[in-house]
Amino acid sequence: MKQFLAVYTGTPASFEKWKTMDEAERKKREEKGMKAWMDWGATHASATVVEGGPLGKTKRASTDGITDIKNNLSGYIVIEAASHDEAAKMFENHPHFTIFPGDAVEIMECLPIPGM
Repeated sequence: MKQFLAVYTGTPASFEKWKTMDEAERKKREEKGMKAWMDWGATHASATVVEGGPLGKTKRASTDGITDIKNNLSGYIVIEAASHDEAAKMFENHPHFTIFPGDAVEIMECLPIPGM
């Protein structure tokens, strides 16, 4: 089996809509979303290598030094699947973007280090 890193993405605009939503509606969607996410996790438990979780603020280290930056990454998980397509299909209709304000899930294969 191959391993895949899936990153949950969301733009600031998407999250801003969530924050301005009526509190009762937001709580209702949070409950529905967390149940759906837990159900998704149970369905794919045997394929989950690293449960991952939410991501916080970002720092960038480069030849220019260390700076605070923003990106659209909001969480991650590592899964196993036979193919890239199979891995991607696990995230069809995921609650991250069907219930919560996330935009998408990006799935990429974790490749071996060359020469190892």
